[in-house]
Amino acid sequence: MNSLWNRFKYSVQADLHTVLDKKESKNPIAMLNQYIREAEKQTDSIGKLLERQSKLKTEMQKELAEAEKMADKRRSQLELAQTAGEEDLVAFAEEEIAAYDTRAAELSESVMETAYELISLERKFEEMKHKVKDMKVRQLQLMGKENVTRAHHRMDQVISPENADSKMASVGDMKKYIENLGGKIEREYETSSMDRRLESLEKESAKEVEIV
Repeated sequence: MNSLWNRFKYSVQADLHTVLDKKESKNPIAMLNQYIREAEKQTDSIGKLLERQSKLKTEMQKELAEAEKMADKRRSQLELAQTAGEEDLVAFAEEEIAAYDTRAAELSESVMETAYELISLERKFEEMKHKVKDMKVRQLQLMGKENVTRAHHRMDQVISPENADSKMASVGDMKKYIENLGGKIEREYETSSMDRRLESLEKESAKEVEIV
């Protein structure tokens, strides 16, 4: 059941990524953003694995020190048992020494291998972090270029709307609109002026009637 669920889950994720890839194929910045997000997730995950590897190495070193310490202790006890003539204790101590020496040898080899692997992983991890950082720098560069392109496009719409791919009117239409607007304002001003003159005449006529 779990296996079936995992196959279904991974299939859905794969389909989702395919859809996203198709959707973002025409947008390099969106693709780069997605790639950086995935790379950062992988970096965090690998960082945790390295931290765990370092802890495992520390635990191995502790076990190695403990095995060496117990081997030395049994050697001292072996000398005492031999001096005392306790044959059963001598046999026990010798068995213990052999067991601890074997364990110490295996742990010593494991610690060396783990240390070597850890150094190799850490170097590769640093290389990976530099790669992610370089991608972020590239992201900023692309965003800057995109911003400049959009700014140029919008300025071109205003400066040369007849050549721009926009819904703006042509320069001739704009001029015509401005002229019409100016004529409308002038007509409104003339109308207002006429209104004022007519009102003035009405007032003067009213005064003459009062005088008569």
